[in-house]
Amino acid sequence: MDHKLILVGAIVAAAFIFDYINGFHDAANSIATVVSTRVLTPFQAVLWAAFFNFIAFAVFKLHVAGTIGKGIIDPNIVDMAVIIGALGGAIGWNLLTWWWGLPSSSSHALVGGLIGAGVSKAGLGILGWSKISSTALFIVVSPVVGYVGSALMVIACSWLMRRVNPGRVDRWFRRLQLLSAAAFSLNHGGNDAQKTMGIIVVLLYSQGYLGDHFPTGHEIPKWIVVGCYLAMGLGTMSGGWRIVKTMGMRLTKLRPFGGFCAETGGSAAIFLATMLGIPVSTTHTITGAIVGAGSVSNRGKVRWGLAGRIVWAWIFTIPASAAISAAMYFLARALGA
Repeated sequence: MDHKLILVGAIVAAAFIFDYINGFHDAANSIATVVSTRVLTPFQAVLWAAFFNFIAFAVFKLHVAGTIGKGIIDPNIVDMAVIIGALGGAIGWNLLTWWWGLPSSSSHALVGGLIGAGVSKAGLGILGWSKISSTALFIVVSPVVGYVGSALMVIACSWLMRRVNPGRVDRWFRRLQLLSAAAFSLNHGGNDAQKTMGIIVVLLYSQGYLGDHFPTGHEIPKWIVVGCYLAMGLGTMSGGWRIVKTMGMRLTKLRPFGGFCAETGGSAAIFLATMLGIPVSTTHTITGAIVGAGSVSNRGKVRWGLAGRIVWAWIFTIPASAAISAAMYFLARALGA
């Protein structure tokens, strides 16, 4: 069998592994609140989230895949070593932050990986500054929008429920949180799974397997689309419990009422970003939403020191994954990729 085809197949497999790790690492985004409020058991929660992660392929257009595929770096300079470097940087940073129990962004790790490997090969001129700028901007915008959306939901729902018995409110919102958790999982799958699609597409395009035209949207082969959503769903089913504990139990304490508001506010923010084709961090958004719901209810219940550590992990994600990616790129080149 052709050596080049074997190597491309191995890199595509590595991309699916990254997508699996993405789901594993970011499971907390989808299930932290619904587990911490005891609406679902951990096992029920990961099955619920994985199902909605997967069916997102039937809901969302592939705008984000196009951004990752040709918006961050020039696809014409991509070769197998660049993709190996990008995936290596993203996977390495994801595993480190999982071990530390910090909810960092898989999206920004992948962006950093592309930047590190791309610059290592061809310098700064190949960077798509407009897309990188919008992605970097959303490091700040995502948690702020999640915080504001969640806080407004808490205020609005508190006003609507002001005359309802607290026990009845709790029962109602335990049911409603099933819907909000499903909505967040759907939006998480719709935004995050597309990033790996972009990586696979740019790899196959660079090696001449997709013709002369860079595919976007409905032109992306269905096996890539379904494979990425399936890998994401399977990863979510595995559950990154270290990060679930950080976000669902250590950052603040939420009841079903607050969990519903956090997930609904976060879902709205991610849905908007996905429609605009922006690879927003679902991690940043839901973290901001959880803090928003917790601080409106009782500011003193939020562990602000832990929140500060999480923010530092966000700041370092792109440069750290870029550094790991650069090292992986030069290693791949030395090995003949």
